[in-house]
Amino acid sequence: MNSKNSIIDIAKQTIEMESKAISNLSNLVTNDFAEAVNLIYNSKGRVIITGIGKSAIIANKIVATLNSTGTPSVFMHAADAIHGDLGLILKDDVVICISKSGNTPEIKVLVPLIQSAKNKIIAITGNTESFLAQQANHILNAYIEKEACPNNLAPTTSTTAQLVIGDALAVCLLELREFTSNDFAKYHPGGALGKKLYLRVNDISSVNEKPKVNLDTSIKNIIIEITEKRLGVTAVVENHKIIGIITDGDLRRMLTKVDDFSSLTAKDIMSTNPKYINANAMAVDALEIMDTNGISQLLVQDNNGNYAGVVHLHDLIKEGII
Repeated sequence: MNSKNSIIDIAKQTIEMESKAISNLSNLVTNDFAEAVNLIYNSKGRVIITGIGKSAIIANKIVATLNSTGTPSVFMHAADAIHGDLGLILKDDVVICISKSGNTPEIKVLVPLIQSAKNKIIAITGNTESFLAQQANHILNAYIEKEACPNNLAPTTSTTAQLVIGDALAVCLLELREFTSNDFAKYHPGGALGKKLYLRVNDISSVNEKPKVNLDTSIKNIIIEITEKRLGVTAVVENHKIIGIITDGDLRRMLTKVDDFSSLTAKDIMSTNPKYINANAMAVDALEIMDTNGISQLLVQDNNGNYAGVVHLHDLIKEGII
């Protein structure tokens, strides 16, 4: 039983069992689902999501997903609700109750209290004949034939089904609200995902040094400029315009080609037509250019086409873009 093959077989069986159950959920989506989505979308209040046990954990995740996609939501534990937390529910809030059986003691106490306050109830349950289903305004059917647990006891497939129903709700609401990537960034300003959506090249390059030389700058001064600015590169600039680039690599290659380099200037070793990006471009676009061209630095231009600095691969790593 402890063999690798046995473990792999059990893992595959679990995944396949849950996959089939999730696939079947699409057959259980009815007009009630659409009406529940519209109820939430048109509500002036928040979404309160409640459950107990493993369903409470799923409720927390659905709350997080809804909040991050533009639908204000709050978690309320079903057991705590009947001991004071019922005050979380405001006049215009819509309540989603999650329960596989729909017949737990907490749900039977909680539902009438919600109804007495005139709040609408959406049930996510695997039992459409349950107390919860019969009392709810809308039923989202999360029926599963069997838990992945061999004893058919531990919530496994059922909680996965509840989670998928919650994701389907969130995506429907996201689409109705025409929630864009820019909106997503507003809700995730501190994370890597948000930075990919709002961080611009100028946010990074503006705090870097701006190494630059002219066409006649000597090798010695080029090396000093690159060394002092610590970006491994310098732009060659004329009348504020980028006309070339010199990297550490260019200097090393130059040393292998000539014996006497003391008289060389920037124009002798620079690479012309360097890659560059607009300061207002997204930082993630800078990463794409670097990746496509196999480079680690990118020169930056402002809206007037003037040299504006350098963005380095290390900057993008530091910001979590990669």
